[in-house]
Amino acid sequence: MSFDPAAEGWSPWPPSGFSGFTGPLWSRAEGDGWAYGVLADERHANNHGIVHGGMLVTLLDNTLGITVYRATGKRPGVTMQLNTQFLSAAHPGEFLEGRGEVLRVARSVAFVRGTVSVGDRLVAAGDGVWKLLGTPPG
Repeated sequence: MSFDPAAEGWSPWPPSGFSGFTGPLWSRAEGDGWAYGVLADERHANNHGIVHGGMLVTLLDNTLGITVYRATGKRPGVTMQLNTQFLSAAHPGEFLEGRGEVLRVARSVAFVRGTVSVGDRLVAAGDGVWKLLGTPPG
């Protein structure tokens, strides 16, 4: 039986830009934050039949970027640095879940960290720095 994100309370994001090729991206409110997900399929696999590391980094980048966007009052930002650790393999048919946490927001940068998991199994972890664009809200 295939995982149905909508039946589990996830909502799809409209496809946009590069993420339109790697998704669909799903989101779900969790407490004070949000989780983001992708249902992995064969297009996300590498030659070994596991989810490509680039796909895991893409989900982590999307997750952390949206986390920064929400934490800064919807201030746009771009990735300056993203450090990623691959912890275990993910497979087509599994639902990848990304969660992020902003550690600090300065005037023009934000520091953030997060994880990608399949259920309780950690697949990747990372941290990064986002350059905030435009003027701060308020």
